Amino acid sequence: MSLKENFVPEPWSQGSETRVTAVLVLADGTVFEGYGIGAVGDAVGEVCFNTAMTGYEEILTDPSYADQIITFTFPHIGNVGVNDEDQESDKPVAKGIILREAITAPSNYRAQSDLGAWLERQGIVGISGVDTRALTRLIRDKGMPHGVICNNPDGKFDIAALTKKAASWPGLEGADLAVTVSRREKTEWDATRWEWDKGYGRQAAARHHIVAIDYGVKRNILRCFANSGCHVSVVPATATAEEILALNPDGIFLSNGPGDPAATARHAVPVIKA
Repeated sequence: MSLKENFVPEPWSQGSETRVTAVLVLADGTVFEGYGIGAVGDAVGEVCFNTAMTGYEEILTDPSYADQIITFTFPHIGNVGVNDEDQESDKPVAKGIILREAITAPSNYRAQSDLGAWLERQGIVGISGVDTRALTRLIRDKGMPHGVICNNPDGKFDIAALTKKAASWPGLEGADLAVTVSRREKTEWDATRWEWDKGYGRQAAARHHIVAIDYGVKRNILRCFANSGCHVSVVPATATAEEILALNPDGIFLSNGPGDPAATARHAVPVIKA
């Protein structure tokens, strides 16, 4: 375990903020005002929602959320901080984060950083103070809209330009994001799941050999395989059937991932059929 000792949370709470410093603008011109969190700037993507009460760091680092702006319906986000051990990938690919309340100060012995500072380091633009219930109902009734978050401490926004940016974003249809988030070369995986006071272990006596095709696989899925007595060879989304079969696996696992399944299927289906 590599936990930061004597961690002191950075002052990221904006609960006393009253001046609008961020906006969420949807492609149809709908505007939600709020307070900027994370990186300064703007980010465009597909606006979705997640109802989980825990695991916000795992969600933000899940490759399946590539090019999406995540609305968290649970109000207390940030309360356990963040740490390197809980990330589901090397780097988050989500475009933005939407919260109802200001980021909650962390209170957890495993925290290495608070969420706000981590968002800024990762370049993730966010907004708090949004009526996430209204936004979630909008998504439920009309589907996931294209939107743009703009975080500007000066509080100045060109709504017309932001609306145009959201409306002109090409979206996820036809996007083969699996190739974008997939690893570039084969790797061997033997890390097992996290255990109290031990951290992550190593699979030392594998009974089976699994090949996992990485279309955006989460680390914890691979850990579960290792915990079940499997050694895992993880191959890129573009791996050929010949390359996979040459590894002589006992089983082949196809991960989930982001983007348009039809776009990924153009190269994935021939491999599967082979």
